Amino acid sequence: MKTTKKLGIWMDHSIAHLMEFTSKHFEIETIESNLTTDLQHESVVKNKNLTPKKETKQLFDYYKKIAEAIKNYKRVILFGPTDAKIELFDLLSEDERFLKIKIEIKNTDKMTENQKHDFVREYFSKA
Repeated sequence: MKTTKKLGIWMDHSIAHLMEFTSKHFEIETIESNLTTDLQHESVVKNKNLTPKKETKQLFDYYKKIAEAIKNYKRVILFGPTDAKIELFDLLSEDERFLKIKIEIKNTDKMTENQKHDFVREYFSKA
């Protein structure tokens, strides 16, 4: 019996926790956005925020890293408290490589690590 590769991603605009759903333990990968670090650094150095163009580029680079991780899965659940998951979904929807991947979005609050694992386990156990 072939197992479908499933991935849960809790994310906001600063960090993404990628959790592969397996019958054993969770494999967790973390991808961080440079956005918050640069915002803090630049506000100290220049005493102003990033330009919208630079902010958009950094978010695009962050989403691109997550997309690279997603491309080897068959089912993905994006969840978290911000619109980052929707922005990523919109980006993936425009790319042919992701058309055969079933990607769903769920709104959640901030979660502990155990709550994230439970959410992914429960989500894929029902499906």
